[in-house]
Amino acid sequence: MDMFLTRLRLNPARRDARKLLGSPQVMHAAVLAGFPRPQDQIQPHARTLWRLDHGTDTRVTLYVVSPGKPDLTHLVEQAGWPTADTWRTKPYRPFLDTLEPGQRWAFRLTANPVRNGRPAQGGDTQRYGHVTVDHQIQWLLNRQQRNGFAIAAQGDGRPNLALHRRQTLTFAHGRGRRPVTLATATFGGVLTIEDGGPFRAMLMTGIGHARAYGCGLLTLAPLSPP
Repeated sequence: MDMFLTRLRLNPARRDARKLLGSPQVMHAAVLAGFPRPQDQIQPHARTLWRLDHGTDTRVTLYVVSPGKPDLTHLVEQAGWPTADTWRTKPYRPFLDTLEPGQRWAFRLTANPVRNGRPAQGGDTQRYGHVTVDHQIQWLLNRQQRNGFAIAAQGDGRPNLALHRRQTLTFAHGRGRRPVTLATATFGGVLTIEDGGPFRAMLMTGIGHARAYGCGLLTLAPLSPP
């Protein structure tokens, strides 16, 4: 199965970019609009994932992993840098095939850490967002083994893991429906691959909930020299 990794730099000074950045629902629709065929958006063992990375300045980068190759012309025209930059797409499968147990990588992930519980007044089980740093970190640690990786330890024995961006978003979800409230956290750190099969599957299908809303995409980068 083919997979593709796409990167697009957005211009947050533009009005349409601000609309996209302000609503994961609107951004989700814009990302999916880049795939003319349904099979390019989702396959039995792969789906379209996206994430917004906010730089230290005003730079915002959109990352997309997908079974098909997108055409993001509309996003460049509405919210990018039409005369200076465009999107870049490269095959992702060759990289996935190089991943093996024992490798160490720097990683980045924006996720929706949640727990299941019943309301105080009773009723059906609901999802509640973790809002403290400790609970959000533990949420990710609890998902290491099933996804084929382990967070590396620092010299003091603590996980090599940090939270870079924590926020609670509230946005409209369709006309006449109740707003959606989403607690998200961006994780960065170092991991070791322990089981290549589940690990590659996680990179193609995501981790956790709210994947349509910019959560669940974990990306890797080589470790910086010491």
